[in-house]
Amino acid sequence: MPVDPIRIQPLSKLEFFARQVVEGFLTGLHRSPFHGFSVEFAEHRLYNSGESTRHIDWKLYGKTDKLFVKRFEEETNLRCQLVIDTSASMFYPVQKSRSIETPDKLMFSVYAAAALAYLLRKQRDAVGLTTFSSAIEYNIAARSGQVHMQNILSQLDLLTSQQKNNSPHITDAATTLHYIAEAVHKRSLVILFSDMFDSSSDFENLFQGLQHLKHKQHEVILFQVVDKQHEIAFEFTNRPTRFIDIESGAQLRLNPAEIKEAYLKNSSDFMNELRFRCNQYKIDLVEADINKGFEQIMLPYLMKRSRLY
Repeated sequence: MPVDPIRIQPLSKLEFFARQVVEGFLTGLHRSPFHGFSVEFAEHRLYNSGESTRHIDWKLYGKTDKLFVKRFEEETNLRCQLVIDTSASMFYPVQKSRSIETPDKLMFSVYAAAALAYLLRKQRDAVGLTTFSSAIEYNIAARSGQVHMQNILSQLDLLTSQQKNNSPHITDAATTLHYIAEAVHKRSLVILFSDMFDSSSDFENLFQGLQHLKHKQHEVILFQVVDKQHEIAFEFTNRPTRFIDIESGAQLRLNPAEIKEAYLKNSSDFMNELRFRCNQYKIDLVEADINKGFEQIMLPYLMKRSRLY
């Protein structure tokens, strides 16, 4: 089932402002340390009455009798890399038929990312996309242009119909964060959608990956996508239940009440540490509960951000 544009249209009418200095065109929505255009042509757009005639394509005017302006890659206001965790844990809660009406974590992330992509495209910003699980699965650098945007949307469409890989594997978010920090050379906005449930026991490396992004002068927004009722509050019926690790396939049968106290303590400790590290690194942490629906998470966040920046 492809991404439904009607569901994300209300969000695309908003504006998205970069908090810190980004590399792009000086006269856009975002501050930039650079001037002028790149020599790399991106596409044509219709000329708007009253704007500068400097970049009108007069040859095209001679052929079409219409005024078009040449757009260049550096004309984009902002470079944004959308990063989506596609590991097995992101398919929770597991459903026979995946739908945005009752989304799993991956479906929620895809729609939120698609809404941001549309919004940024409307602002003439450059958008890229990276997906990962135990390794990088898809990666395309940030660019503007209609064809590039269609490639990203097609990849997001594929994720809505993607099925969970039943073979056991680990999630390696830490390695991906280090890779993104080095691969995205220009100061950019990196927006990460993940539950942050890395299979590695070395959580310090996970936090170092976030710190690495900031060290490279990227602005980072982390959407921690979770099913709060079950994964954070551990609200299960008080009866013998079989729990299955969605990534390793390991199974455990027990009464939820027997471990709830210990689970809540571990969950609280991790969340407190994540909040502390994000605050320390000046990373914008958005705790996204999929049960609220992506609109009820994205709309308030974007409106709050527009007021702040």
